[in-house]
Amino acid sequence: MLGGGGLAAVNVYASATEGGWGGGPDQAATGQVRSAGMATIDCPDVGSRLTSVPDDARADVDRELAGLDEQTATAYRQLQASAEQIRQDPGAADGPIMNPLKEKRAAAIERIAAAVDRAGDRPEGLESLAACTLRPGQDGAGAEAAGQATAAPGTGGPQDGGQGQNGAGQAGAGQGGNGPVASDYADITAVQPNAPALPQRDGASRGTFTTECGVNANGLFNSDNVIVAPGVSNGAHHFHDYVGNQSNTAFASDDDLAKADTSCVDKGDRSTYYWPVVRLQNGKQERDAGAPGGGTEGNAGQIVTPKDVTLTFVGSPQGKVTAMPRLLRIITGDAKAFVNGPTNANASWSCTGFEDRQLKDKYPLCPAGSDVVRTFRFQSCWDGRNIDSANHRTHVAFATPDGACPAGFQAIPQLVQRIVYDVKAPSLNDGGRTVPLFAVDSFPEQLHKPVTDHGDFINVFDEGLMREMVDCINSGRTCGPGGGDSGATAAPSRSPGAGATDEPGGGAPGEPGTGATATAEPGTGATATAEPSSSAPAEEPRTDATTAPANTTKHGKPAGDGKRTEPADGDRRTEAAGGDANSTGAPATSSGSGGAGEAGPATGTAPAPAADGGGVQPTAAQSAAARSQAPVAQPEPQAAGRGGLAETGADLWPAGIGVLLALAGLFMLLRAKRLTH
Repeated sequence: MLGGGGLAAVNVYASATEGGWGGGPDQAATGQVRSAGMATIDCPDVGSRLTSVPDDARADVDRELAGLDEQTATAYRQLQASAEQIRQDPGAADGPIMNPLKEKRAAAIERIAAAVDRAGDRPEGLESLAACTLRPGQDGAGAEAAGQATAAPGTGGPQDGGQGQNGAGQAGAGQGGNGPVASDYADITAVQPNAPALPQRDGASRGTFTTECGVNANGLFNSDNVIVAPGVSNGAHHFHDYVGNQSNTAFASDDDLAKADTSCVDKGDRSTYYWPVVRLQNGKQERDAGAPGGGTEGNAGQIVTPKDVTLTFVGSPQGKVTAMPRLLRIITGDAKAFVNGPTNANASWSCTGFEDRQLKDKYPLCPAGSDVVRTFRFQSCWDGRNIDSANHRTHVAFATPDGACPAGFQAIPQLVQRIVYDVKAPSLNDGGRTVPLFAVDSFPEQLHKPVTDHGDFINVFDEGLMREMVDCINSGRTCGPGGGDSGATAAPSRSPGAGATDEPGGGAPGEPGTGATATAEPGTGATATAEPSSSAPAEEPRTDATTAPANTTKHGKPAGDGKRTEPADGDRRTEAAGGDANSTGAPATSSGSGGAGEAGPATGTAPAPAADGGGVQPTAAQSAAARSQAPVAQPEPQAAGRGGLAETGADLWPAGIGVLLALAGLFMLLRAKRLTH
């Protein structure tokens, strides 16, 4: 009886307190997400070193660069499979993983050098980039001992004090087993305002031009990247959302883009706008769960449709802008910033009502009634000659801290993308089991770090509409779809998420990449200059839109004609209530927005953090203001891959045996007592 009862009790207790995703990371008593200490692979970025590639060699070089990414992704999957062994002995990765990776990279780099040599001058020093480094992970205790973990107000989870972008060991977590972790999140109310407006000189181009292209409600996404890896399926190794041009695959030619349909209201804008999808790591299996770029590469969970997408082109604080050349390609941010470092990082995360505070290497924890905002401020200076460059960066540049373009560059309209999501602050105290974690898709070895966020743009505006844009911006007007304008002159303002400079990282002038990190003391309740908008908060995200299939078949070949991925019935994708139901319709203005080209300024005090660990909560006054508009929909607890009835029953079979043993013991005891009488 004692043995059976003990077995049952121990098994029930263990099942009740078990954490993580499917037997993965456990939850420590301190609220820190724990795991087996996930390591990652740090490979030098060959593409960034290729500043000049002859046109005749470009296709071969692009193909080999994509091959290098595939080699790294494959090695990372091997690393995951051997995580426990390598955690105990990092040298165990050398023979089966790191040394073969170096040999494969050396061969690919030699092919790149030979291709360039055939058409021009052989690049020097590339062979030194072959070797990769195994970056060891730390378990939860190790991270805390290293001084990285500080409790995030109202979440029960740690922060790493800005360590996330420089590669300090992070514990593996998340539905895909490769992040994010609790230290990737920060309470936005504990961040000091850090995005002041940039002063504008007399003669500045103060107008704005907004194009409306929907929120990708039709579910057009794939894991290609037509800019970086043309002609290579799954060249991104993560999924992108697309709005605007509808022929976005790796196999789309310039002619395909020019003739394609567009989701934009003004059909003169066939430009392509794309960015990594955001997922809720709630255990859902999307159609890409077994596809390249999706679940097979650690990008797992429910894809979230944006609540609102605003695409605004703004002017220069120093003078007039000139037209963008047709088919100009711009990438902002760095998809590999976690291992490359912050030099080219340009991520910017915030919350509606708090957009004077921007985070560079953290996901924001927003108070109730406030939505997550990610902002991309693209490069605003062009070299006047090229529509692309070998590393996809040197033909464009960011303005200097005072807003002027570098020597040899001219100002062009600056694209500012503002993407809003109705996602709740995750419950870090239980590893996202109650309210799921959210994160962007990434290369598998980048661990879903927020600093890796990036955006891509190809200009396919009709030339006439581009001229209208330039005239609108230079004359100080506020213009919208169809080339029409309000007739009003735009006052000097800053664009959503604007900082003192548009350089990568958006840090202090002259310090690109510094950015804001969550270094405020927990519980300080930093005073804000913005408060959540009084707009009615959106309801719980619904799941009634279809999910488009991956653009590759199980054999990794392009699906269909490679032109477009269509939605399929029965597969569902999260779409926020109140979101744009028609991708070509005008998106609703998101809460906290001050209109195109503005942050939502106001006055007030930042909400105080909640004490229950379920996310930060607004002050009583802010709650009352929100209730005056509409009730805030509170999220229901969501299943997180474990804990369902069937799974719980399957895990409790030892308890069942224990109960049988206890009953058998009781029967034997009663029978023995009768025999003694």
